Amino acid sequence: MHNAIASPPSPVNEPVLDYAPGSPERARLRAEVARQRGETVEVLPVVDGRRVETGRTETIRPPHDLGHTLGTFHKARTEDVEAAIAGALDARHDWSRLDWTDRAAVFLKAADLLAGPFRDRMNAATMLGQSKNPYQAEIDAACEMIDFFRFNVAFYREMLEEQPTSSPGVWNRTEYRPLEGFVFAVSPFNFTSIAANLPTAPALLGNTVLWKPAPTQTYSAQVIVDLLEEAGMPPGVIQFLPGDGADVGDPVLASPDLAGLHFTGSTQTFNHLWHTIGSNLDTYKAYPRIVGETGGKDFIVAHESANPDAVATAIVRGAFEYQGQKCSAASRVYVQKPLWPAVREALEAQLADITVGPVEDFSNFVNAVIDQKSFDKITGYIDRAQKSDGVEVAFGGGSRSDDGFFVDPTVLVADDPAYETMEQEIFGPVASVHVSDRSFDDLLTLVDQTSPYALTGAVFSQDRQILARASERLADAAGNFYLNDKPTGAVVGQQPFGGARGSGTNDKAGSKLNLLRWASLRSIKETFVPATHFTYPFLDKDTSDVEIAERATNGSAAAPASGA
Repeated sequence: MHNAIASPPSPVNEPVLDYAPGSPERARLRAEVARQRGETVEVLPVVDGRRVETGRTETIRPPHDLGHTLGTFHKARTEDVEAAIAGALDARHDWSRLDWTDRAAVFLKAADLLAGPFRDRMNAATMLGQSKNPYQAEIDAACEMIDFFRFNVAFYREMLEEQPTSSPGVWNRTEYRPLEGFVFAVSPFNFTSIAANLPTAPALLGNTVLWKPAPTQTYSAQVIVDLLEEAGMPPGVIQFLPGDGADVGDPVLASPDLAGLHFTGSTQTFNHLWHTIGSNLDTYKAYPRIVGETGGKDFIVAHESANPDAVATAIVRGAFEYQGQKCSAASRVYVQKPLWPAVREALEAQLADITVGPVEDFSNFVNAVIDQKSFDKITGYIDRAQKSDGVEVAFGGGSRSDDGFFVDPTVLVADDPAYETMEQEIFGPVASVHVSDRSFDDLLTLVDQTSPYALTGAVFSQDRQILARASERLADAAGNFYLNDKPTGAVVGQQPFGGARGSGTNDKAGSKLNLLRWASLRSIKETFVPATHFTYPFLDKDTSDVEIAERATNGSAAAPASGA
């Protein structure tokens, strides 16, 4: 009998292992990477708990080792998607009626499994499939995913406690129902934790979900599927549908039972999905909830009072960790002219120590970009910069694609703050710097007006008044704003993540605000002793009411004579 008001374990951010030489975690991870390299896998769509062989396969290769095959994945077909929709609607009945503690227990168990026996497997799969070094895999595929599972349960419990007041004789309650229909989760390649959170956050609240991962993330996505099954997720709650965008998306968006979209990816794709949903509004049973985190052109602005070593470190870490393939990556940098020589010197010293190569060599800070398309886009920007007047390739600029998609960390210095790499999202290891002799207020205006995005940004200064002024002037320019720190690395429960403008709906993953989007609230009023007659006390007559009634009666009786 579920009659306890349960309190889940208080969440604490998962400690990050450092994988230092000689550490046991380093040895275990090396062994798991070697094990996974020694086998090939077959990733299949999962519909109602059944693996489906579609015959439409694509090879999975490490972006840093194109000659090696990790396995294949089968692409979902239209008929698979249609079956998944029907299965999700069927599964919704039992899953949504399960006590919230039973749903929460699935994710708390998944968190403990990931912190233990699944940790090395998830990290190694992320390293090999998405070309992340050990530390980047650890903070993403292990720690952040664990944090999402644990903190979301705590946020959910906090939501359920938010109840209305009740007047005497009445009990008011709020129910947090799942949405009516199913949720469509579309996840990106760059964060394994986001790929897990997009389907599981709605599922925690009782929704059933169709999950389409990015094709370039299917290798680690399969480990998420296995993790959730091991944790006790019932069949049909999360339908796993790797495949091409149109094959999966078209039947989903055409379904009258689409209840929500949980998306992370490009602004262009999000706009397309939103337009399609808008054009289909007449077919849906209810207005779909739309939650999206999209692109960014994230900034660092450095006042002349800033610590140059701190600014240089923020550029190196913020722009080049995971090859700049973070929506929060530092991509445009504004430095006041007096500070630039010291920042440039510090950059040169740090970049000289960076090596680029495969993830199996743990000493490599930078690894491969995700695929050929990305490589061509990034190197295209660098090639044009090398040929442009007013742009200096200060550091880096090299690339190779014979064995993997490698691009060296590149720093461009642009005289024109409107040069294309200062304005356009590149999604690669390229940081563009504009050295400015403008006033700091004018520089803040430039930062605010340059980009259509508003995801992350950072300001560096040792003057408190400067930090305060920048915070006020750039209030709308970034949903996650950093003072004297790089604009990446948001932690669940500490810095809820999301941006506005062209960067998304700012529904803050890693907070209660995101979970609220997957609930449909019902207000319930119960009256213990209901009224048995329509009358109210104000209807009772007093002396004045009698006099008024008599005057009205006399006046209406005399009216015909007066009229005659």
